[in-house]
Amino acid sequence: MECYPVNLLIEGKPCLVIGGGLVAERKVRSLVAAGAVVTVISPQLTSGLTELVEQKQIFYADRPYQSGDAAGYLLVICAANNPEVNQLASKEAQERNSLVNVVDAPEIGNFNVPAKVARGDLLLTVSTGGRSPALARRLREKLAEEYGPEYGLYLELLAKARQKVKTQLHSSQERLWFWRETLDDEILALLRQGRTQEAEAKINDAIGCIGIKS
Repeated sequence: MECYPVNLLIEGKPCLVIGGGLVAERKVRSLVAAGAVVTVISPQLTSGLTELVEQKQIFYADRPYQSGDAAGYLLVICAANNPEVNQLASKEAQERNSLVNVVDAPEIGNFNVPAKVARGDLLLTVSTGGRSPALARRLREKLAEEYGPEYGLYLELLAKARQKVKTQLHSSQERLWFWRETLDDEILALLRQGRTQEAEAKINDAIGCIGIKS
C-alpha cells in the first residue's frame, strides 16, 4: 500500500519510546530535537539515554513495558529487544489512535520513519516503505554528499529575500524572474567558499535589477 508522506510537528507533544538500546537512543534523540516530551520505558538504558535522564531531557520508567502503558501518547516507537513486547505495545497504541512505529517490524505499525538529511530547515528524506533500510541508508548517504551545509545557508538567505520579494516585486512575472536569477549554482559556490555576504548581496541585487527592468 502506498504511504502518505507528511512532516509532523510534535513540539510539546507526549511521545513514548519502548526500549533502551542504541536504536531507541537514536529515536529518542530525534524526538527530543523536534521538541517532543519524551518518556522511555525500559529496564536498561544506554549511557547516552542515562545522560538524557540525568539532564532531565526525558522521563524514564525503569521497568519493562506493561499493558496500558501506551495510553495518552500521540506517537509511540516500539524499540524493545522483545518482539512480543513490541507487538503488544503496537496493538494497544493503535487501538488508542496513536501513531506507531515498530523499528524491526514496520508492517505492524502504522507509519515508517524515513532516512533523512537535515541542512538547517531543509529536510531531505528517503523511504523504502520499510522494505530495505540498507537501501534507504545508501540513498541518504548519496544525498548527504550532494547537498552539503551550504544548502541550509542558502535556504536561510532565500527565506530572508522572500519577505523583500513580497513587498518589492508585485507581479507574478517579476517574482518568477527573481527565482530564476537566484536559484543557481553561482550562489551555492559562494556559500561553499564561506562567502556568505557576497551570496546575500547577489540575491539582493537580483531583486533590485528586476525592479529596474519592470
